[in-house]
Amino acid sequence: MKTITFTEFRKHASSLFSAVENGEVIVILRHGKPIAEITPVSPEATAPSWKRPGLRLSVKGARLSSAILEEREREDVL
Repeated sequence: MKTITFTEFRKHASSLFSAVENGEVIVILRHGKPIAEITPVSPEATAPSWKRPGLRLSVKGARLSSAILEEREREDVL
């Protein structure tokens, strides 16, 4: 883990991001206090959440659309 000041980070951001790509963790200090930590991306975080497969819910019994159509037929709505 590397600790640098905010001013150093601004001056050398490109090379610091290259270090992060190589696995280095960087902590940025402002007025001597840590304000940020830059870490490499974890493998599971490569795809945005909206692109990941969602949960599939299943319920035993008739599908909702089938149940609605049957109900409409019984009431002569169609």
